[in-house]
Amino acid sequence: MKVLALLTDGYGGFGGISQYNRDFCRALANKYEVHILPRSVDTHTGKLPQNVFQYKPFAHKILYFIRALFFVVFRKNDYLYIFCGHLYMAPLAAILAKMFNYRLWLQVHGIEAWKKPSALIRWSVEQSDLITSVSRYTRKELLRWANIDPNRVKVIPNTLREQFCYQKKLTTVISNDIFSGKQILLTVSRLNAAERYKGHDLVINSLPNLLSKFPKLHYVIIGDGDDKERLQTLVTNLDLNKSVHFLGKLDDQSVVALFHQASLYVMPSTGEGFGIVFVESMACGLPALGGNRDGSVDALQDGYLGNITNFSDLEVRIEQLLRTPVDREKLANQTKQLFGFDKFSQLVLGVAA
Repeated sequence: MKVLALLTDGYGGFGGISQYNRDFCRALANKYEVHILPRSVDTHTGKLPQNVFQYKPFAHKILYFIRALFFVVFRKNDYLYIFCGHLYMAPLAAILAKMFNYRLWLQVHGIEAWKKPSALIRWSVEQSDLITSVSRYTRKELLRWANIDPNRVKVIPNTLREQFCYQKKLTTVISNDIFSGKQILLTVSRLNAAERYKGHDLVINSLPNLLSKFPKLHYVIIGDGDDKERLQTLVTNLDLNKSVHFLGKLDDQSVVALFHQASLYVMPSTGEGFGIVFVESMACGLPALGGNRDGSVDALQDGYLGNITNFSDLEVRIEQLLRTPVDREKLANQTKQLFGFDKFSQLVLGVAA
């Protein structure tokens, strides 16, 4: 059996949704043949997983519709599902599914599904035979406005990439860099004005009091964007330039190294669909602290795996966690068991059956 995947981007794309799409297609390909039609420009040059086929992208809406129509009409494939990888593409997917009597599988990720959308998108969602969400929070928000049987909406969280894992020897390799002997609070995220919900401001504003108790504490921010200058100004106004470091965008290897060296990953966000970076940090053995108002609670497993703040106690929670010893290898193993690719594949194939 085959699945036609209508995606914003797939192999060759960037960002969390693109990575989820690739993980999803690789998992589905263990049992089904997956045909990917991406919207974004395909920069992928490597080998695709077995049973995965990606075709030429068309960014133009009309050309993309014609291309998708070609696949369901002229190729005469017996598709088990038309899979739609983003809420905003749901009308196209729903029309094709209705026209040719295919089952529609829709994926939702985060804030795009939290507010009541247009009537056309609502109609498209309600035609879906199956909807998968990356978190319980996103599922709950979708069900507030969608007139659909809750049993048709399942949760499949993000999964880990293999490079995010605990390495005993790595801690000795990185011990001589500029942060040697320091306690590090770490945040990895885009610094976009539209994503101020990540909570950098809250962490920065808590630092003066924390530094009085932890003089060797440093706050390291990985990521870039149009909100960086505003955050740097806040740091300067609080006289924290020696304690806050903006490292820009780093490659995965450098991020993994800092996960191993840091004392605590902290991102008190209110807008995470899931928050895969929490899982990535914990898979490297780094304790994580997030908020209780979005999909972060799924990544943190309601406080079982990671740690949760109600925002009013952020400073207190950071202090507690900086003083609490952690078995990093145990944390990494627990994280892999819950969010490893094998577990992800089981969930995908179980829902598809």
